[in-house]
Amino acid sequence: MMNRMLRREKGKATMARKGVQYAVLDAFTNSPFCGNPAAVCLLGGEGAEKDERWMKSVAKEFNLSQTAFLIPESDVSGGRRFHLRWFTPMAEVDLCGHATLASAHFLFSSGLVGGNKVEFLTRSGVLTADKVEGFKSIDGQAEGSFAVELDFPVIPVVECSAFDIPSIPTTLNGATISSIKKASTDDLIIEVMSGNVVKDIQPQFDELEKCPGRGIIITGAAPQGSGFDFFSRFFCPKLGITEDPVCGSAHCALAPYWSKKLGKHDLVAHMASPRGGKLVLQFKDDRGRVLIRGEAVTVMEGSILV
Repeated sequence: MMNRMLRREKGKATMARKGVQYAVLDAFTNSPFCGNPAAVCLLGGEGAEKDERWMKSVAKEFNLSQTAFLIPESDVSGGRRFHLRWFTPMAEVDLCGHATLASAHFLFSSGLVGGNKVEFLTRSGVLTADKVEGFKSIDGQAEGSFAVELDFPVIPVVECSAFDIPSIPTTLNGATISSIKKASTDDLIIEVMSGNVVKDIQPQFDELEKCPGRGIIITGAAPQGSGFDFFSRFFCPKLGITEDPVCGSAHCALAPYWSKKLGKHDLVAHMASPRGGKLVLQFKDDRGRVLIRGEAVTVMEGSILV
């Protein structure tokens, strides 16, 4: 009898511990276990008091390329405003596309944001996300689906100095390099002859980790008939991300880069990692912004109890 009572009381105590609500979503896809997974943690009440050390520990526990932390701030015209921070398993970052898309999708799909717009206060300024109804999804199905459109700052791309030229012969496996540029994020952009080369690359992470800069973006023009304008892959082992499956923020540099090369402002990009993902882009040259549109799907929900 006493054991049953103890178990009952323990069960009640466990139920009372709501903890911090979280969800894991796959971004830039409408299929589970594709695209780029991100954890989204909603802090509020006691959760708002969680410090940076706790956030870093949670990000290490999830061990995904990005974990996002949301703190509600206020209502704004047509939506809500949240503070948003992003952490890799090793460090906080200034900008992340897929975890922002996942955060917005989580807020829209859970009903926490009633309108079609949400604003995020971040280390990169105010970022907006709009809910786009009836979006034609990757598999061609439009009914009942929605996408999220992010309004992000352009990342300038400059010429690469001789000191920045990477040596990754095993990774490239003899592929011809068309050009090497450098983003202001300290990521190197290596253009190869075709998107098929990008897709077939076998990354050697010890080689990539020794390269100058923060990370390596390898990109190439998409094959004719693929429905895309360019392919890319992003490697950042220095931040604990061997390969970021679908990196939204990299396209803040890639959109203006390919816009200039192809002479167009509307682009469709494919990240050719094993998980893959699709990004619909619009380069707003006059505003210095890139609109990044994509889908997401929730694959896991729960609470963090510590």
